[in-house]
Amino acid sequence: MKKIAIASIAIMAAAAAALPAQAEVSDDIVKIGILNDQSGVYADFGGTWSYEAALMAVEDFGGTVLDKPIEVVTADHQNKPDIAANIARQWYDQDQVDTIMELTTSSVALAVQGISKEKKKIDIVTGAATTTLTGEQCSPYGFHWAYDTHALAVGTGGALVNNGGDSWFFLTADYAFGYSLEEQTGNFVKENGGSVVGSVRHPLSTTDYSSFLLQAQASGAKVIGLANAGLDTANAIKQASEFGIVQSGQRLAALLFTLAEVHGLGAEAAQGLSLTEGFYWDRNDETREFGKRFFDRTGRMPNMIQAGTYSAVLQYLKAVEKTGTDETEAVAKALHEMPVNDVFAKNGKVGANGRMIYDMYLMEVKKPGDMAGDWDYYNVLDTVPGDKAFIDPAKSGCPLASN
Repeated sequence: MKKIAIASIAIMAAAAAALPAQAEVSDDIVKIGILNDQSGVYADFGGTWSYEAALMAVEDFGGTVLDKPIEVVTADHQNKPDIAANIARQWYDQDQVDTIMELTTSSVALAVQGISKEKKKIDIVTGAATTTLTGEQCSPYGFHWAYDTHALAVGTGGALVNNGGDSWFFLTADYAFGYSLEEQTGNFVKENGGSVVGSVRHPLSTTDYSSFLLQAQASGAKVIGLANAGLDTANAIKQASEFGIVQSGQRLAALLFTLAEVHGLGAEAAQGLSLTEGFYWDRNDETREFGKRFFDRTGRMPNMIQAGTYSAVLQYLKAVEKTGTDETEAVAKALHEMPVNDVFAKNGKVGANGRMIYDMYLMEVKKPGDMAGDWDYYNVLDTVPGDKAFIDPAKSGCPLASN
């Protein structure tokens, strides 16, 4: 009888260990903050559309987690780190926000990630580019979910060389972001057997690109790489179209451009443009269904920032559900361990540095006559496997990944 009793106790203990811990949700609500640019140069890049994507994720999850309600709040950081920092502190200290996501603009993302680390809160970045987030300034609670500068350089630089674009001339914004993008892309061009024949730097927010484009045209390079962003990229593409650069046989490669900016520019000016994104709504039946639902509520198709925000919110909620709590350490551990399988990423994995690794895609904007509809912009030229697109976590410079 004593042996039976001991065996029964052991079985009960094992069964108890197999059960999830009692659900624990702080303040009886899971609150998610979407913080980004909603009125400036990146308002279409993510903007209120990322907020809508977050709401879609909550609805698709069922509206509650662990029988507790889910709330999504949002604010405009105006691309200013000080404003973003003030909002983040208020959200964490007064409004009981559990996690902050999106965070367009690298300086903003770094500032908020620093505060999140200090407060032991999770942040998931989908809108900023810098690899520093998962490099020397990585955080045990910080995650980078969509693209980064390394992936853009590999996708548009390396993969485009393999598609015939083996000589490059760079038109580069004259500040640190532009230099970094030119350098990283140029390195991948050379590593894949291509050459960089020259470059020229332009002032930030200039309106006249004629002299720079004439130098690029005269270089004879097969590809003109636009190492800039936002309105700088759009204005350069518009004026390149006026010069007939693409029509004459040279290719334009936008190193940071998404479907939202292509739509704003228009197919006539953007045709022939090469770029890299981590999501395209028209790749398969699943992405088309998601795109249609997003379009029905917003009047536009999602880019990789918005689809990435949907994925980040969904994965966070899955992690809360899995762990039975919204406690930061437990949820962060689950986010590192769980594979990412949703409409945005298949077989995605999170490295020790917080970088989510998944496949990226080299795109080319169609000619207007080849488009089947208003948002039928891309031909997918190549798939860049995640392990090639993103830096090996062990080589990222993140102390967490070198242990």
